[in-house]
Amino acid sequence: MDRITAAQVFVRIVEQGSMVGAAQSLDMSRSMVTRYLSEMERWADAQLLHRSTRKLTLTAAGEKAFENCRSILDFAKEVSAPLASEHAAQPEGTIRIACSQFVAADLLPTVIDAFLDEFPKVHIDVHISNQVTNLVEDRIDLAIRITNELDPNIIARPLGRCRSVLCATEAYLKRNGYPVYPDDLAKHNCLIYSNFGKSLWHFTKNEQAVVTSVSGNYSANESLLLLQSVLKGRGISLQPKHAVQAMINDKKLVHVLPNYEPVSLGIYAIYRSRKHQSIAIRKLLDRLVDHFEITET
Repeated sequence: MDRITAAQVFVRIVEQGSMVGAAQSLDMSRSMVTRYLSEMERWADAQLLHRSTRKLTLTAAGEKAFENCRSILDFAKEVSAPLASEHAAQPEGTIRIACSQFVAADLLPTVIDAFLDEFPKVHIDVHISNQVTNLVEDRIDLAIRITNELDPNIIARPLGRCRSVLCATEAYLKRNGYPVYPDDLAKHNCLIYSNFGKSLWHFTKNEQAVVTSVSGNYSANESLLLLQSVLKGRGISLQPKHAVQAMINDKKLVHVLPNYEPVSLGIYAIYRSRKHQSIAIRKLLDRLVDHFEITET
């Protein structure tokens, strides 16, 4: 059987989540789809999918096979395309992006709008989640993460730094006092972003590290939820500078401990493979790098 067609069938099964969906999208009989899958498993000498009445999921061997099949199809597409320089090629296809609500709302819109204006044949599909994404299983082309604890085994491209600001409302500080030193935060209700550790906040002053223990009655894995609570005067929170600087300028929020700089976090683009990456993804990565180089985050 034709291995490129088999790769196409297998990728479509995973993308559609079912044999029937793959058959319909490829205008192919269900029995033929089953034959191609069986042949793929014979070539791999392993089961590639866990089959249940509700859904199909990839086995460990299936994840590797899916990566290889995507690479095969990308390579076949490039080989069959007319010979032209990469600059002349018009990006097209779908890019599936996974990111947090903050990234989707505050950091991506400017880049995506400009990118789609420039490359109208590209379709961008954004999936919002604060969980670490399995790129293969979730069929994600690009994940954007803000972290200082990046898994060394994944492929990641640094985009920039996310700087934070400690802030609260004037009303809260008048009721509870103005912190002068980081240790003063122990007396305050600190609203904590749970993905970055629940008990310690890290600062620097004059290039010296300062760590303080904090606690509070509200934590969440979404910074926008915490910001809403801060604006209601419920406590002090570390917030992305990009999200709150305008509110500080307008005096809706007060910059707390301005002489202590919260430790910044890295912003990374994470993807499956450097080989045979589509032109659309490569160009979007370049646009993201350019954007974060000129944007104070």
